Amino acid sequence: MKTAIIGLANSGRTTVFNALTGLNLEVTPYPIISSAPYIGVVKVPDSRITRLTEIFKPKKSTQATVEYIDYIGLTKGDPDQNRKVFDLIKDADALVHVIRGFEDESVSHPIGSVNPGRDAETVELEMIFGDLELVEKRLDRMEEGAKRGKKPDEIEQKLLLKCKDALENESALRDVDFTEEEQKAMRSLQFMSIKPQLVVINVSEEDMNSERTKASVQSISEYFSGRYVKVIDLCGKIEMEIARFSEDEAKAFLEDLGIEEPALNKLIHLSYDLLGFISFLTSGEDEVRAWTIKKGTDAQHAAGKIHSDIERGFIRAEVVAYDDFITHGSMAAAREKGLVRLEGKTYEVKDGDIINFRFNV
Repeated sequence: MKTAIIGLANSGRTTVFNALTGLNLEVTPYPIISSAPYIGVVKVPDSRITRLTEIFKPKKSTQATVEYIDYIGLTKGDPDQNRKVFDLIKDADALVHVIRGFEDESVSHPIGSVNPGRDAETVELEMIFGDLELVEKRLDRMEEGAKRGKKPDEIEQKLLLKCKDALENESALRDVDFTEEEQKAMRSLQFMSIKPQLVVINVSEEDMNSERTKASVQSISEYFSGRYVKVIDLCGKIEMEIARFSEDEAKAFLEDLGIEEPALNKLIHLSYDLLGFISFLTSGEDEVRAWTIKKGTDAQHAAGKIHSDIERGFIRAEVVAYDDFITHGSMAAAREKGLVRLEGKTYEVKDGDIINFRFNV
């Protein structure tokens, strides 16, 4: 899964990126208008992998991963600058939209004051306007082609007009209903406002769990009232500190703050939920591993995540739910209780299924 971190300058995007990846990129108090993109790969926290590793003691264990991209901030009313950002992150699966919720006189705000609701709307509109520009240019090319006798693609033209109507009404494309045929036709267009979005309000330590923060989360959630958007708050500075601690130090630090787990764990899991991703598990002496698939994937296509030969030669999937396995302590005990099932090609894989694929090629 590839996720792009976006937001206005000085919102704390790079702080959140550092916290997620454990990297130490420079965090400046002034806007940066040119920079190379940074990419970090993050392991998806999964206590099931930890527990299975303790049981099987494999040669290695592999968690699912998320790739995060950090780039320069978006700028209100500057389509040329924003196009640089959109062109770089247009193939991302989802967006993490960081909004500034902290006051700090030493860190300038590009619009002059801290106002999370206004900033959320500003970035959303910049994406909508960027998509509208893309649609209008494509329709203009179709019109020019028609004048030269080239017949336009009617399906694409109809789709673009539908998108244009929504965008002109300042509606994000993620809130528009598209048919399967339309969704297929628009994959190559790489719109921004159609991407699922996790909105992160970056607050100060003093404002964690405050009424002001709760009000910001509520108002921004109401603004993004459509589908495929979730809103959370966190303190980027604290999360960046936690990321630099050892596991024991982080645990003690969280306990002092009365926090069960880093907010970034929640951020990663919410990103999965937004995209409809789940994980199935494989286990044994060689490796314990989590495999990411779309919810609703059948057993045969899930097998293809491991290797195309397993998908091609699929016979049966031997399946046990993670909770059933843990309750009984071993595959043999779960099998005795009739909890290990043989499933066919069309079985819909569930989150946490432990699967052994039988195949022949």
